[in-house]
Amino acid sequence: MSALTLERDLPRTASLAQTVQNTLTMAGRGLLKIRRTPEQLIDVTLQPILFTLMFTYIFGGAIAGDVQNYLPIIIPGILVQTVITTSVVTGTQLREDMDKGVFDRFRSLPIARIAPLSGALLADTVRYAIATTLTFAMGFVMGFRPEGGLWAVVAAGLLVITCSWAISWIFAFFGVIARSASSVQGISMIILFPLTFLSNAFVPADTMPSWLQWFVNVNPVSHLVTAVRDLVNSGTVGSDALISLIGAAVIVAVFAPLTVRAYMRKA
Repeated sequence: MSALTLERDLPRTASLAQTVQNTLTMAGRGLLKIRRTPEQLIDVTLQPILFTLMFTYIFGGAIAGDVQNYLPIIIPGILVQTVITTSVVTGTQLREDMDKGVFDRFRSLPIARIAPLSGALLADTVRYAIATTLTFAMGFVMGFRPEGGLWAVVAAGLLVITCSWAISWIFAFFGVIARSASSVQGISMIILFPLTFLSNAFVPADTMPSWLQWFVNVNPVSHLVTAVRDLVNSGTVGSDALISLIGAAVIVAVFAPLTVRAYMRKA
């Protein structure tokens, strides 16, 4: 019987077309998980609403004189802070899947080994889009009218989603190398809290002490917030947008290979 058995060599690596197809399939799996457990969207649905209401009515009068004058300042800040914070979920869910043995099952399937990782990163862009839409919608309900127009709002949303997707590679790396999902979240918050709150997202930098202004001005989050404000409030694309895109490209160039290499060792 063995002599009659036909032998053929199975490819050791997947083709680009198969990798793309498997990535889309895994992204669909991620969206299906969200549909079956909609509570996963609590952070991207409630956070934009609660943060916009709290920060606007607490700080609006003190910083800008009234709520209406504060909205052009706070909406871009809330948008960036919310979507960037949402990118942490990529790493925590990746770690949870690895701890539950889900990726061990994927390893036995004839799919591209990188597909579960790339699919998860792709699926999370839907979360960013939801958070972006709700933030602008909440601002509109409260009276925010972007002077840049609809195209500027769309461009600002795409800019934030792109940069957040790039940042998610950092947390995906933590998700691969960390020992637990809670440690991923802890490490991520230690990084994000200084970057988001020590920025110009909520108050103008010139109201801060001079020693703190230096950090705020070089903070990449501040550049992204300023880029979004320029777009939605005046419809202009300044140097801050270019700096944000270059920073996103650098993050992907550094952390994508590190994440893939660490993931492939375990996959």
